[in-house]
Amino acid sequence: MSNPTLERRARLFRNGRNQAVRIPREFELPGDEVILHKEGDRLILEPVDKPGRLLELLATLESIEDPFPDVDEGLLPLDDVRL
Repeated sequence: MSNPTLERRARLFRNGRNQAVRIPREFELPGDEVILHKEGDRLILEPVDKPGRLLELLATLESIEDPFPDVDEGLLPLDDVRL
């Protein structure tokens, strides 16, 4: 259902002191929270990724067999500081 050319008008209304928008069914987002950010005049809504969904994605990734690099290699030894 993700069609980048899909376009439709929606109504803005007041909900107490907040402005709200009615999101048509074909644009519904999963979950009950979104992250909002602005890019120029555009307001972008992104669904909040639930931890379970992230774990599902991570489970599909292949293991990395490369050894973790020694990030201290080549650095001078630390000074012995007494507090």
